[in-house]
Amino acid sequence: MQAVTVVPGMAGSAVLDDVPEPAADAGPVLVEALAVGVCGTDAEIANGGYGWAPPGQERLILGHESLGRVLDPGPTGLAIGEHVVGIVRHPDPMPCPSCAVGEWDMCSNGLYTERGIKQAHGFMAERWRVEPEYLVRVDERLGTLGVLLEPATVVTKAWQHILSIGQRTFWDPQVVLIVGAGPIGLLAALIGVQLGREVHVLDRVTTGPKPGLVEQLGASYHVGTVAELGLQPDIVIECTGVVPLIVEAADAVAAGGIVCLTGIGSPDTTTAATAALLAKDAVLKNLVIFGSVNANRRHYFRAARVLARADRAWLEQLVTRRVRPADVEQALAGRPDDIKVVMEFAQP
Repeated sequence: MQAVTVVPGMAGSAVLDDVPEPAADAGPVLVEALAVGVCGTDAEIANGGYGWAPPGQERLILGHESLGRVLDPGPTGLAIGEHVVGIVRHPDPMPCPSCAVGEWDMCSNGLYTERGIKQAHGFMAERWRVEPEYLVRVDERLGTLGVLLEPATVVTKAWQHILSIGQRTFWDPQVVLIVGAGPIGLLAALIGVQLGREVHVLDRVTTGPKPGLVEQLGASYHVGTVAELGLQPDIVIECTGVVPLIVEAADAVAAGGIVCLTGIGSPDTTTAATAALLAKDAVLKNLVIFGSVNANRRHYFRAARVLARADRAWLEQLVTRRVRPADVEQALAGRPDDIKVVMEFAQP
């Protein structure tokens, strides 16, 4: 079969390759790939930034945003033809306390594996196998849009943690600022609107689909700096990892507010000065600034409900490019108007 593979740590090594069929010991459920989302993590791995092949192997099958169709359910309760999404992170074998209770997204010893990222083959293959506990059913009526489930889990988890942290004191959050209008930012805005909050989205582009997508949600779109908005949000979800924007967000957020960081960027300011500014705001304003990454099984179920409640026509617009596996170089090369690029393996 064919799969998109890379040599982790080697830039330019991504190719559509002939690989063996997935081994039976990878899981009893055999899945036919329908689509795989392409994100910045895939591009960074393909550029040699990081990534780890399975033990004893040179190449890693890429892809962690999956959508597939069950070919062989094995001895499980699944049915042939059901649409499913594979869970990315698997617990460590030790296990740590978090992994032991199914919260492997909070793994404390770093021995987890992640499909398509860390020591486990991903989903950019014609077929893949998995254990049933790492599968989530997806409504077939979503079609290819089921591939949005994994990125939706990231912000579903972020929102869950925000609302849990908010219970530390009396808190009545109304205004939300999302920094960055990529897929994560737009899905974070979608959840904010579903929760009935006043949502503002800040990005740097003035053309393309992003402003319209934000407005269709009933949210407000802005360009410029956080300081120029004149807002005092109760919640900030920062999706860019740009250090000055993180500092501006902490400065702007209301006293007692929460800043959630979901993006990782390159440092472009003095570390000590940045730390001092963030510490000052966090202490004097009783802020919580925390990071969130990955998701566990319950976040997949909650994200599925988020997508089910969303307007299908709005979700369709998030997919700005559809490519075939042979076009892997084009898929990994970002374009200015890209939101979500989807690699299609088969028709739903």
